[in-house]
Amino acid sequence: MRNPRNDAASVTPRASGHRGQRNPATPRPPREPRGPERSCILTRETGERGALVRLALSPDGEVLPDVHAKAPGRGAWIGVDRAALDAAIAKGRLKGALSRAFKTQAITIPDDLSDRIEQALQRAALERLGLEARSGKLVSGGERIVKAARSGQLHALYHASDAGADGAGKLAQAWRVGSDREGSGVRGLELPVGRTILSLALGRENVVHVGVTDRPAASRVGEAIARWLHFIGPVPSSVSCETESQGASAAGISAAAQTTTKQELE
Repeated sequence: MRNPRNDAASVTPRASGHRGQRNPATPRPPREPRGPERSCILTRETGERGALVRLALSPDGEVLPDVHAKAPGRGAWIGVDRAALDAAIAKGRLKGALSRAFKTQAITIPDDLSDRIEQALQRAALERLGLEARSGKLVSGGERIVKAARSGQLHALYHASDAGADGAGKLAQAWRVGSDREGSGVRGLELPVGRTILSLALGRENVVHVGVTDRPAASRVGEAIARWLHFIGPVPSSVSCETESQGASAAGISAAAQTTTKQELE
């Protein structure tokens, strides 16, 4: 969805001299370019490509997830969550929509398509965290995160599902203090994976908490995680990211998911 704050406004005085009113004859400046948009084949709602999931056909006609949108040939896009997808599969709506999108009836929907999509989205989100870690834009370990938070360098905060509430709370408090938002609800986001999986993704030992110290990196991570969490279902109500990630608002993504993964674009 377009963020009104991203739209440039043209305000000029009228001929009568009143200030702060736009002259209707004065054209607005061009809007900021957005990423490519796609339409969900099930809801027909549109969203930025990076927030929807692309489906592709294998050479033998099997429907497969293509979360990086790199498979050759025609693709079909979905912006619904897993529950809605499972319902569409059970009622035959997905097959009909795919047949129209791919212009063929020779398609096979695997029984575990939803599982494959969920696993692919999880892998993409964790790979994004790993890439940012290797580029030096991510910190782990309580002391490092507190230092980054109190110095105003923390832009996103994530916790493993088995993280202790006390430890997560202390890091969140440091973040609120460092970003001058004491009393706010900013406290980081609990990911639906434990420390073992998170550690493997980052190539580090015993990763329980993760902080992103680069604003664009926080946006990239937030987008990948938002797409994953939207698909798997209800999203925790915590706030993970200081900055609003671009492109994470797809057709069908709930307001809760958007609020969880992106806040306060400045």
